Amino acid sequence: MNKTIFISRTILPYVLWWSLWILLQTLVLHRLFLSWDIAFTDALISNITLALAGFVITSTYRFYTPGQGNYLYRFGYVLIAAMACVSGTKWLLQLWFVADKNYLMYLEISQPVRYLFALLMIAFITVVSWLRFTISDEKEYKKRKDEAERLLREAELAKLRQQLQPHFLFNSLNSISALAGSQPDAARKMIQQLSDFLRGTLKKDEQQLVNFTAEMEHLQLYLEIEKVRFGHRLNTLIKIGDEALSKKIPSLLLQPLVENAIKFGLYDTVGEVTVCITATTVDNFLFITIENPYDPKTARPLNGTGFGLDSVYRRLFLIYGRTDLLTTSQAEKLFITSLKIPQ
Repeated sequence: MNKTIFISRTILPYVLWWSLWILLQTLVLHRLFLSWDIAFTDALISNITLALAGFVITSTYRFYTPGQGNYLYRFGYVLIAAMACVSGTKWLLQLWFVADKNYLMYLEISQPVRYLFALLMIAFITVVSWLRFTISDEKEYKKRKDEAERLLREAELAKLRQQLQPHFLFNSLNSISALAGSQPDAARKMIQQLSDFLRGTLKKDEQQLVNFTAEMEHLQLYLEIEKVRFGHRLNTLIKIGDEALSKKIPSLLLQPLVENAIKFGLYDTVGEVTVCITATTVDNFLFITIENPYDPKTARPLNGTGFGLDSVYRRLFLIYGRTDLLTTSQAEKLFITSLKIPQ
């Protein structure tokens, strides 16, 4: 069934056009005072040799395409192909009508016209074949390039995720080490929470996008670990619209941003700090803001790699191809991180 459809859609139209062209050429030759049988035979043999020349040209360009500037090669190829086509046609017609002196005289006289016609047709076939296979090669090259870029993006995203886990893991292990002597129960609780968090992280490693609900559930595990670490000093305020829960977001995107907010909010103060997370939807975007207290007059520069913000910025660019999806700002004594996730 598929083979029949392929023939009807690809081969049959060419056969119909070729048949019509032979009939039209037969009619023209008959008007030049040739009998119907001679006119049809002439048209048929002429078009068979021309079709063979076109097939050779098309096959040549399928497997070998001259350089962009090699026009002399193409021109010479057209001249030789036209000459071979006309010579082959002449030889076959002479064999077929060897006893018809009048037709052979007509055949000899018509050679310049036949050569000009064959030259134009072969030049047209050459140009069409060259354009067709050049465009096909460009599409194939673009496809390979896009695939290579996709694999490169996936590799870089995987690298970022692999960097994220040790980054948080080392901080948590340091906290567990600090709690083990003075608060062993808190240390054990934190180990269990860390285990649950890392188990969830491993499950999400192969997922590019997840529901915002799942991302927040994973973030809650992280916040519970941090609350054990900082005790009553850390408070969180989460305000999420119902419509935002079903939206998609890159997996493990919020944790480094919230970690950054906790670090800058708590490290330079001894009092309680509230980190606020809000999420809303506007048009086709999910807007997320993370706010933490920040006083530039008292804040001390913190040693670090800046991995949190940089990793999120890079991931958003690799996934969405945009550089305006992550912004930071300061308002009064708040440091605000804003995310805009396309849906």
